[in-house]
Amino acid sequence: MHTAYQFDKTDSRIVYVKAVDVANLPEEVQAGAAGQKQLYAVHDSAGEQLALVSDRRMAFVLARQHDYAPVPVH
Repeated sequence: MHTAYQFDKTDSRIVYVKAVDVANLPEEVQAGAAGQKQLYAVHDSAGEQLALVSDRRMAFVLARQHDYAPVPVH
């Protein structure tokens, strides 16, 4: 049986991983960055930040563990 299915475009499982300079973050986040110069942010398709981690690989692992498909942003 072939039935059309309407995918909800607002329920995207794609997230975006991008490098963020610690110097551009709020002071309280900078204080917790433990000397890192760069962190990695994970954002949903609407641009909302879901996570901020210290390692790029960890950002991708974290996204996949939560059933998201991570895409790098250059």
